[in-house]
Amino acid sequence: MVVFINCFICPVTFSYAHLSYIQNPIFHPKCKNMKERISFKDVPQEAVTALLSLGKFLKSSELDEKLLALIEYRVSQLNGCVFCLDMHHKDAVHLGETEQRLHSLPAWRECPWYSDAERAALAYTDSLTIKANVDDDIFTAMTSFFSNKEIVDLTFAIALTSTWNRLNKAFRTAPGTYRVGQFG
Repeated sequence: MVVFINCFICPVTFSYAHLSYIQNPIFHPKCKNMKERISFKDVPQEAVTALLSLGKFLKSSELDEKLLALIEYRVSQLNGCVFCLDMHHKDAVHLGETEQRLHSLPAWRECPWYSDAERAALAYTDSLTIKANVDDDIFTAMTSFFSNKEIVDLTFAIALTSTWNRLNKAFRTAPGTYRVGQFG
């Protein structure tokens, strides 16, 4: 089986079966020399403040902090946002999430260490992030574990994380500089 991967920085697709040192996206010249396009200092601060305010609201919601961090990390994985992956990984570890669960997240369906509630939330997250739609069976599973308010909050968290992913990818925000708690 040949699996294709996309370089998240440039419009190049690679096959795992044919990766070489030169073709590997880690060593791809455009990826290696990634430069920031737009600084958030140049973005209207009213827009940034609105997004940060929604994030603060979600952090104070009834959602479990570790679940919220897991969902933010999963959305960032699916969207391929390197800045957000770095940030959400650091936040999740700070909250007590294990490396094993974070590293296994792409294969959450096959792993025994996610609860049924987490599985429902991850299925919901995957569906909203990949398809921008949720099938009835996925939504029904959510109602078994979460109140309507929690589902609304989780939906906003998925949408907000996707928005930050798109902004950071478009602006090419440099990863690796985030400190836990940096954004409030």
